[in-house]
Amino acid sequence: MTVAEEAEKYGLHRVGARPTLANYLKQTWQRREFIYELAKARVQSQNQKNRLGMIWIVLKPTFNALMYGAIFGILMGGKRGVDYPVFVVIGVFLFEFFTTSMNGGAKSITGNKALVQSLAFPRLALPVAQVTQNLLTLVPMLIVMFLYSMILGTIPKITWFGIVPLLVLFTIFNMGIALICARVTVHVRDFTQILPLVGRVLFYTSGVLFSADRLLNEWPWMIAIFDLHPIYQTLQIARGLVMNQYEYNADAWAVVGLWAVGTLLIGVIYFWNAEERYGRAN
Repeated sequence: MTVAEEAEKYGLHRVGARPTLANYLKQTWQRREFIYELAKARVQSQNQKNRLGMIWIVLKPTFNALMYGAIFGILMGGKRGVDYPVFVVIGVFLFEFFTTSMNGGAKSITGNKALVQSLAFPRLALPVAQVTQNLLTLVPMLIVMFLYSMILGTIPKITWFGIVPLLVLFTIFNMGIALICARVTVHVRDFTQILPLVGRVLFYTSGVLFSADRLLNEWPWMIAIFDLHPIYQTLQIARGLVMNQYEYNADAWAVVGLWAVGTLLIGVIYFWNAEERYGRAN
């Protein structure tokens, strides 16, 4: 009998060995309290050294909305549409959730090298904790977003509660993106240098500052592309739910839902396939 067969006989397994996908997900779920506490601790320490502390969570997207809104509001002129300040606030605040999940997810394994190499746990917990951290950060941002909307003239309505299921789908989508980026960064460390550029390109091409129907009405084929754009459609739904008299296509829910589920499935399987390599990554 070989050593491997003897170990299997007594239930001994190789350190870092990849479990089945079902067991992997089960082990991750069993560590849900650890994931939440890790995320909460990181939120609390995020801006601890700054004089204004946690206030920066909402100050940063607020300044971005003011700057980009002023610049693009002037450049777009009559094509910016009504309630443009609210339009920009919703876009900037929600897009911040996406970029922090993508960038943070990319560094979730490589940035926790000591933890990965010293403790036995499903590495999936780290990118999940990162997205959970960003979700906890988003909650006060959403409250401020609604306050800004009311200050800027938006009337509260029952559809505001639709943000909750939309946020669930957007979180699922961001989780899949974070998992994909986490594994890519383990194999290609330089990927983190490219991500800020990717984020900037997506910022300007995801409808954060414009409506495709208004800006691209002379190019129907481009509007058709935006009809399948997950981030753009997420922002469109959010604006339709929050803003006064802002219409969106109901099919956007199906688009966002399919992207969310598909991205998460691909992300989980792609990340799980390399589980044995994370602890050996230099």
